Amino acid sequence: MNKRLNISSGTTWEEIVGYSRAVRAGQVIEVAGTTAVDEAGQVVGAGDPYQQARYALSKIEKALRAAGGSLDQVVRTRMFVTDMAHWQEVGRAHGEYFRNIKPVATMVAVKALISPELLVEIEVTAIVTE
Repeated sequence: MNKRLNISSGTTWEEIVGYSRAVRAGQVIEVAGTTAVDEAGQVVGAGDPYQQARYALSKIEKALRAAGGSLDQVVRTRMFVTDMAHWQEVGRAHGEYFRNIKPVATMVAVKALISPELLVEIEVTAIVTE
């Protein structure tokens, strides 16, 4: 695969901001920052960083599959939390998805995400090996 493949989640924000949920270029898949917002635009797991992280990771898994990849091919994760006191809950969710894969991981605290109800945003990089 030598061409670029853009994966859309269908949200109106993708057109307004000009981004894709995921992009596959050759063997590399990049999944954009992903939060716990469902298809109806509602925050899932309000007040619960663990549930928000799990929901975001499930959306990431879906985007990877749409791009021809899988969680097993993730080599890097980046987690952005609005309060570092939530690191254990977010880390526990990350471990449930990646305990046996063990990608390189970064977690940083940020001042805010796009909505005050959102506590965590996660993005990943995967390399697809045929």
